[in-house]
Parts: sequence; structure tokens; C-alpha cells
Amino acid sequence: MALVALIIAGEAIFLLPFVLSRIFRPTFIDIFGITNLQLGTAFSLYGVIAMVSYFAGGPLADRFSARNLLVAALLATSLGGAVMAAIPPIGVLTLLYGFWGLTTILLFWGALIKTTRELGSVHQGRTFGLLDGGRGLFAAVISSISVLVFAALLPADVETATLAQRGRALAAIIQGFSGMCVLSALLVWLFVPPTPRSDTLVGTGVSLRCLKQVMAMRTVWCQALIVLCAYVAYKSTDDFSLYARDAFGYDEVEAATIGTVSFWIRPVAAIGAGLLADRFSGAVMLLWSFAVVMLGSGTIAAGLIVPGLPWLLLATIAGTSAGIYGLRGLYFAIFGEGNVPVILTGTAVGVVSFVGFTPDIFMGPLMGWLIDSSPGAAGHQHVFAVVAGFAVVGLIATVLFGRTSRALPVSDPV
Repeated sequence: MALVALIIAGEAIFLLPFVLSRIFRPTFIDIFGITNLQLGTAFSLYGVIAMVSYFAGGPLADRFSARNLLVAALLATSLGGAVMAAIPPIGVLTLLYGFWGLTTILLFWGALIKTTRELGSVHQGRTFGLLDGGRGLFAAVISSISVLVFAALLPADVETATLAQRGRALAAIIQGFSGMCVLSALLVWLFVPPTPRSDTLVGTGVSLRCLKQVMAMRTVWCQALIVLCAYVAYKSTDDFSLYARDAFGYDEVEAATIGTVSFWIRPVAAIGAGLLADRFSGAVMLLWSFAVVMLGSGTIAAGLIVPGLPWLLLATIAGTSAGIYGLRGLYFAIFGEGNVPVILTGTAVGVVSFVGFTPDIFMGPLMGWLIDSSPGAAGHQHVFAVVAGFAVVGLIATVLFGRTSRALPVSDPV
């Protein structure tokens, strides 16, 4: 039940900052009256705040009760949903994303990963696969329900819906996502056991020594680069629904439905990759996942998907998503292979995340600029060309991680 609570909380907290705009991106842009570049700039502020929060949040998770941190983060994030439901101007919306950078990362992220690793014991691949796969299943259910609710709140002929009708429908979805954050906080409080403050990691001097120890590990830097390349691919899932509309002329409900396809692939891909990682190794499965992402995004970038072949669009999105979510299910499961002591997990998460999640800063503006500069299918092809390039870099980083980890002596896991 503790893992189930973490799974639900681990996705619920990101419904408002990311899942909402991923599913309803065309509607989101129209209702808030913004461009893709402006939305990307809001994501960028989130990323900047998150970068600082990763470093601070990692040691925080090593020193304080994960349950308290998780509950506080979820409740604070839900308050931001009340602001968003009022459809604020772009300035307030941008600041809201900065606020979520604090709530979802400083208080939440390190505590989530450390608690999951402690629950996983020797089955790291399986546990982290279940975490991301379970998050994916939860997101798929919520996204599918939200599309149905959104469609039910609009006229039967979606094209005739006024801006006000679409705005009210989107606000209802936002309020529902805020409610999920509150419910998740309750589940965490009930089922995640409180952990005592760590006496061994109290004090700034000790924290700095731990940080230096982690930063001296080559496997940590390889893992950081792996996460960076995988996260570039993950950010591209924001573009699936908009790609369907711009390149193939789908209406808003159809485009949102295409966006949910990726969510349903996630649980299968993440859990499957995690099980296979325990059988073979995390590094091997990361290599295969990067190869799949490179192939799928390269297909879109090359313009091989043409109108009139909806099955090819669905197959490509499904295949690319499988590779992306295979990566997500594994890139935090390899701390053991990288010889990182359990007691330093929070600090290691901070270092890896500080580098690995920098796409939160640059991918939003980059995607917005590429799409706005080249209307139609061309802009989206440019986005996926970038993804394919990073997948190649990820392959190389994974090979280096495997070679480095095999050369290391096994340390005391405590």
C-alpha cells in the first residue's frame, strides 16, 4: 500500500504542471491566449527553480521524514490549481509554474525516489518499473477520463464550441486535478510510514562531504547524462497532440485522444523494462530503449508519416512512447549498478536530477520556437530530429556507464 500511495502521489503532483497541457495543449494555448513560446517560457521558469531545488531537495530528503515532505508538497501544489482554474494572465501563469518548481521538486522529488529505493531492496528494476509504470497507468486512466469529461462539457459538435464553453470545460478539469492532489496527500499520510530524522547526515559540513563523495563518482555523471537524454525524449510527448492537429487536421478531442495513447503505453513499457532489467541489467535495457526512441523519433523527423495513414501515426507514437517510458522506468533504478550507497541516495538524486532535468529549462522554449517558426508538420519534424540526436548521445552515455560500473569494486550498500 505504501508503494501504491507513492505511485498515485508521484503522478498526481504533476497533473497540473505538465499532464494538463500535454493532453489539452491546443485548448490550453487558446484559452490562456498564449503562444507555444510563451508556454515554453513558463516551463523554463519551472526548470530554473527546479534546478536549484534538486540540489537542496536531495539532502533534505536524506535528513527529514519523507511522508511529511510528500504531504506538504501535494497540498501546496493543489493550491496552485485553484489559481490556474481562474485562467490568470500569462504573467501570473508563469509565476505559478515557478511556484510548482518548488513544490514538486524541493519538497517532493528526492523524498519520492529515496523512499522508493528503500522499498525496493534488491529488486530495484522491478520497484522503479512499478513506480513509473503505475504512475503511467494512473495517468492513462485520469487522462482518458478527463478527455471524456471535457468532451461531455462541450457541444456535440466540438467545432461549434465557443471560447467561453471551452474555458469552463478546461477549468473543470483543472479543479479535478487539484482534488487528486489532495486525495493523494491523504493516501500518503495513511500508508507511507514516517521515517525518523537521520542523525548521521545532520549538519552542513556532513552534507557537503556527502555531496563531494557523490560528485566524485563517474557513474553518477554518466547517469546524469542518461537522464538528460531520456528527459529530452520525455518532453517531446508534450507535442503528440499538437502534432496530430497541425500535421493531420485532427479536432481538439481527437488530438487529445492521440495524446492519451502515449499514457497507455507507459505502464506496460516501464514495468516490462523493469522486470527485464532485473533479469539482465539496467544498462542493457537502457540501450534498447534509447535505440527504440532513436528509430521512432527519426521516423517522424524524416517526414515518413503522411496524412491518410492513421495506423502509422498511432504505431509510431506507441513505439516511441514505449522507448521513452522504458527509459523513465529505469534511469533511477541503476544507482545500485553505479555503486551509490543507499544512505546517499537523496544527495545522488539531487546531483543526477540537477543535470538530467535541465530539459525543463531549454526544451519548452526550443520546442515552442521550432513549432512557431515552421508552421504545420515541419516544426514538429524539427522537434523530433532534436530528440533523435539526444537519443544517440544517450546510447553513448549508457555504454560508458556500463563500462565504468563493471570496473568498480562493490561497496557497502549502507
